[in-house]
Amino acid sequence: MKTNVLTLDAKKAGDIELDEAIFGVSARADILHRVVNWQLAKRRAGTHAVKFRSDISRTGARFGRQKGGGTARHGSRRSNIFVGGGRAFGPIPRDHGFSLPKKVRKLGLKSALSSKQAEGKLIVVDAAELKDGKTKELQAKLEKLGVSNALFVDGAEVNANFLRAAQNIPNVDVLPSQGANVYDILRRDTLVLTKAAVETLGERLK
Repeated sequence: MKTNVLTLDAKKAGDIELDEAIFGVSARADILHRVVNWQLAKRRAGTHAVKFRSDISRTGARFGRQKGGGTARHGSRRSNIFVGGGRAFGPIPRDHGFSLPKKVRKLGLKSALSSKQAEGKLIVVDAAELKDGKTKELQAKLEKLGVSNALFVDGAEVNANFLRAAQNIPNVDVLPSQGANVYDILRRDTLVLTKAAVETLGERLK
């Protein structure tokens, strides 16, 4: 499929052929859901922890009398039924990540790219470069493109001036093609790819 290539000033700069096998597959919500869950699970720190009975420093001797006290025959004060005692079945530090087949991850990225193309929210620009890293200059160009909430994906490397200007604009992210992922694509309204990104993603998803 062919699509127009624009400049950052929203002027036509030719066209480009998009691979049907990458940008034309049917978007599968179940695959997208699995991949996003996999990504977010890997991000979790898993450092939550509580103190169990063995971690509490309190007496283990019986308090009170065995009989006639009018209370239960309690022993250790480290028990979880007392204030200050250890927790029962609390969380422990662990890794929340899980494995996901490469085929599923690749299909998820294809589905995310295809869904943006199907919704008409995919823009291809010739290059994402700025002479000066000025936020005001980039904001003016984004207004011409009609973009306010977007993910820019460049080639192997991101232009330093473009990245510097974009860092001060809310709801605008910039990634190299190697960092393109399902979660970041879906969380932004518009996906903007450079010609270099289209070529690199094509090689990555063959």
